This record gives sequence, structure tokens and C-alpha cells, in this order.
Amino acid sequence: MVKRGFKKHSAFLLVSVLTLMWAGPLLAAELDSVPIGNDAYRVVTYELPPGLDLEASGLAVLPDGKLAIGLRKGEIWILDHPSAEPPTPGNVGYHQFASGLHELLGLAWRDGALYATQRSEVTRLRDTDGDGVADEYLTAASGWGVSGSYHEYAYGPAFDPAGNLYTTLNSSIGPKWKGAGQEALDTKWRGWCMQTTPNGETRPFAAGFRSPCGIANNSVGDVFVSDQQGTWLGTNPIHHVRKGAFFGHAESLVWAKDATSPVVHPGKITEGITVAEAVRMVPGYTPPAIWLPYVKMGQSPTGLRFDETGGRFGPFEGQMFVGEFVYSGVNRVFLEKVGGEYQGACFPFLKELQSAVLSVNFLSDGSLVLGQSNRGWNSFGNRSFGLQRVVWTGRTPFEVGKMELLENGFRFTFTEPLAADFEVNPAAFAGQSYTYLYHSKYGSPEVEGEPLAFESAQVAPDRRSISVRCNRLREGFVHEVFLPDFRSVSGQPLAHRDAYYTLNHKVPPEK
Repeated sequence: MVKRGFKKHSAFLLVSVLTLMWAGPLLAAELDSVPIGNDAYRVVTYELPPGLDLEASGLAVLPDGKLAIGLRKGEIWILDHPSAEPPTPGNVGYHQFASGLHELLGLAWRDGALYATQRSEVTRLRDTDGDGVADEYLTAASGWGVSGSYHEYAYGPAFDPAGNLYTTLNSSIGPKWKGAGQEALDTKWRGWCMQTTPNGETRPFAAGFRSPCGIANNSVGDVFVSDQQGTWLGTNPIHHVRKGAFFGHAESLVWAKDATSPVVHPGKITEGITVAEAVRMVPGYTPPAIWLPYVKMGQSPTGLRFDETGGRFGPFEGQMFVGEFVYSGVNRVFLEKVGGEYQGACFPFLKELQSAVLSVNFLSDGSLVLGQSNRGWNSFGNRSFGLQRVVWTGRTPFEVGKMELLENGFRFTFTEPLAADFEVNPAAFAGQSYTYLYHSKYGSPEVEGEPLAFESAQVAPDRRSISVRCNRLREGFVHEVFLPDFRSVSGQPLAHRDAYYTLNHKVPPEK
């Protein structure tokens, strides 16, 4: 489902352990007031019915505002009043809708039915007699190999505006089941994204994934997938998935030679180069839209969801929110198109929740609901599973709302204007750029690091943005910026001062 939280690299392990020691355990009494950097959001912890192990691996909001929750163990539960407070079982209302599914790792609602992604298929479920329990289970998508390998997960689904269904498949990692027979030799399409058309045809769509456990669409239907650091992946990426793209995990390429593959096999891959060099040297290699720097932006991204609440979740409309497993939190991503492709910046949002965040969605009231399960991996949260909800209080947090690329630097747009008496000195900005190695080894340190040189900083007349000139921009590199200790017009300090921009394409010079 997700990679192990602590890696075998000693440097990564040391940082993780030190961070865990600093964070300390969360007491149960503290969980209803989770520290998130400002008072613009509050966290509500659901009280669960006795005996219900709510390993919430999938969340779907129904047209009537109810919440469907898929559990890893193969059940689906419906919450009648998911925004009720206090969130006791009696106020919320729980009932079981379905059972008997195999390792359910995703849930979606479309055209009067729930779609559940289980290990071997996506299942379409309906309640045809109106008794509140599913009585129709139909296969909506299938056709990939399952050998019994522990890590052969399937995730999704997501739908595009044309009604195509997308499923992502974990690479086979670890031993296969001896009783699998031919299936153990024929684990077809592992490490791929599959597309199922409205008429039920499932076909390969894109390759190069390791453990792509988050999948979502933006408002125009573009598909995005989060993946996990490991072999061939120096840190955690978020990809804009397109037909025929290869995202780097070479073990998936065995199926690129299939007659139905839209991915062209790149041939022998040169190892030990950087990902910036791989764009030029590995035919068809497609870099991610976003790199999430390891530890700095968590260690294991999970579920994705775009804020389409119309401002009911604060000043981040259209931005992506990403679950974080190890740090038991959520991060935020701003995307823009440069050179016709998505790239952008990631920012911390909140951490120190009760359990690892596995799935995310927005309820009809605009709050962000988080499905959680530690599932035996390391997580800062001290509970094994659960459900929490992040609610905007109505107060605007002081954050970097957008980090946009300019021809010679960046524009930082804030959620509130800067204080009128605050002087902006470019020397107060700090930053560096770096990239990652592209190789079959596990993970990568930050390589080819170089400090950023900030030459000027110009404040907009409305004091809502600052344009910073920086003369060391490099394609294929993450640009990490640590902002000065700004204050807003209301006196707030910046809730988060670090920002990380993935620069794949430079802004063309103005003519």
C-alpha cells in the first residue's frame, strides 16, 4: 500500500529517528486540538463504534452528503451525518453497506453506484432494493496480473470527464505465492496505470510506477498520481499521468513490449545519472510534476484531492491536498503550467494527527475528511486507525498561497497582505537547488546542490505578493526557498516559511 516509513539508508534513518524523538508521543487527550501552525483550522476526531477497526482506505462523498468509507479489510460503511458534532456514533450514524471485498484500497461514486478498487478488480456496487445494503456486485475493471506478492496492491478509481476509469497498480515486490501457478510468471501490467473505457475495455495507459497509492482528478479532469520513494525513485513524486508516459520505474518496462502498450520501450537505461539528465538521456522518460523532498515534506504521500469547495476550506481553492503516511499529516501543492506541462510548489500544511493518513476527501460542508491506518508501518500517530476531519474556522491563515515561476525568479503570493511597515530585504531570503539520482538503488540523497542567489525583491502595490529575482534557476531541479519572518497586515507570522518548487521548464523570455 505504501512503502516502509524508515529507509535502510542510515542518513535517512537518523533524521527520521531524531525527528520522531523531537515530536514526542501525542496523548489521547491532545488529539482534539492538533497543532497545525495556526488557529485557522481545527481538527475533529471521530468516536468510532465499539469493535469497528476503521482502517479507512477509501472515501467517497455521496450526492446526499453521506460519506462512504472503504476499509482495507474489505468492507464499506456509510456515515449518515459525517459533519455532525460532537462526532459520536449516535450523531454520525454508521451502517455497513458491503463486505467480502479483497483488500479495498480506493472508493469513488459515479452514476448511482459505488466503485471499489480491490486487489484483482474494480467492483461496481449498488443497493437495488433500497434496504441500505449492496445487493449487486459487478466487475467494472479487471485484466491485470495477481501472483500473491504482498505488495501487489491496486488503487483508485478515478474518472475523467469522458467516463474513463483509471486504476494504478503496485509493482510486484517480494516473493510470489507458490500456489499462483502461471499467474506467478505472468504478473501483467504491474507498475502501470490502466484505463477502462465506458464500454468496459481495460487497456494500459502509462508506466513507470512503484507504489502509486494516490490518484485524483483536477477540475478539468487531468489525472494525478502520487508514488513512493524507492528503487528508481530518489524521493516521492506526484505525476500528471498521460497516455504513453514512462515515469521512471524500470521494472514496469517488461510490458512495454506488449503489442497493446502505448509506452515505447526506451531500451537499455543508463544508471547513475541525475533525473535532470534522464530527461535528455532516457527516451520517453517523463519527470514528475512535483518532487516532495524526503523528510522535509514527509516520507510517504498517499491520497490526493483537489480543493473544489468554493472557498469553504479557506484560501486554497483549486490546490491539491496530499495525505502523508509517516508524519501522520497532510501537505499542500500548487500547480501551474509552464511550457505546456504541470509543475509547481509544495508546502507543509499539517501533521501530528492521530494516525497515518491514507485517504482524503472533502465533505459537502467543505471540511477535509481524513481516513487513517498505520497498517503496521511506522507513523508518528499513536493510534492504529481512525477518522478525523479538518474544519476551517473562518480565519484566514497567513501562508504562501502561490509560488509562481518567473523568467528570472519567483513570485510569492500570500493569503493576506504584508504588514505596511515590513521592509523586504532580498538578503533575508535563503535557498538552494538540488536534484536526485536516477538509479535502481533505493532512494537518493539530494545531489548537485547549489545555493540560490537572491538579487532583488519587489513588493506589489497591494502588498499581497513579492517578486524575487534569482539568477540560478536550473531545469530538472527542486528549488527550496526559506522565506523571511514576514508578518501580515493582521499581525500574523507566516505559518510555514519553507517552499519547494519543482522546475522542469523555465519560463520563456518575453519577446
